Amino acid sequence: MAAPNTELAKFLEQEIKKYEGIMVPIKASGRERLFTKKVPIEQLHPNPDDEFCSKTVGPNYSIYNRYVREFQRLGNMGQSVMEEPITVEKVSPDGYMILNGHHRWAAALRVGFKMIPVKIVNLTNEVDIEKMLRASTHEKRVAMDLDEVIFCMEASDPAENPLKPSLSKTYKERIRLGIPALLHFLGQKGYDVWIYTNEYYSLEYMRNYFKHYSVKVDGIVTGLSRKDSRFASEKKKVEKKIMNQYRETLHIDREMLVRIFREERKHEEYEISAMPEEWSRKVIGIVQGF
Repeated sequence: MAAPNTELAKFLEQEIKKYEGIMVPIKASGRERLFTKKVPIEQLHPNPDDEFCSKTVGPNYSIYNRYVREFQRLGNMGQSVMEEPITVEKVSPDGYMILNGHHRWAAALRVGFKMIPVKIVNLTNEVDIEKMLRASTHEKRVAMDLDEVIFCMEASDPAENPLKPSLSKTYKERIRLGIPALLHFLGQKGYDVWIYTNEYYSLEYMRNYFKHYSVKVDGIVTGLSRKDSRFASEKKKVEKKIMNQYRETLHIDREMLVRIFREERKHEEYEISAMPEEWSRKVIGIVQGF
């Protein structure tokens, strides 16, 4: 696609219209998700709910043009495919919907790359949530945000010791100091552990990540940033099912713990005031007082 920026906007509009109302996510097999694979670039489709495709936001042309120059340089060196995979979700009727990597995809189109490396993930859907709830034997749960509470947001955040080198290449996120001990404690106290994220992590990736820290995670909800009406409706139904499953819910963020009682329709708030390295210990102390 040798075209200027205005042509990219037109192309995106055409692609979104082409698949509007017919593109449906489908589950990829474990084998498909195990390795990065190279697929023809025409099998990749833009995500209509991503800011990249928004008429009011749209592509960042500075980033797009930088990738175009980089890929042109690779092409001049005889390399006709980029190295870092694009994160995608398998869709019907054909191909894959881009979850992360729109600018690189568009630049590769512009330069004329034929094959693209992709990492296929399965996002949480209503069926997955129902399976998780059926597996639950508890009346209490704790809900925590993966991106803002569990993972380190800043380089200054105290972190757990990294996994061994062979695992660190796969699991690159840094987990905050004390989080594994906190989640283990909550599980021992009879709470199901639910984590939520806006990112497009696969369920298997998250489960395995926490297993390496000897932590059992009972519920995982991914891709919360999806804005399409289908998912918005599904998200409401999912959250209602989760709320109806549990008599008590703890919502924990970095500054506050909120304890919600479903039947009594009341809640209690507890401020978490502690130095970062003492944060998990402070939360454990609050829960021990219940």
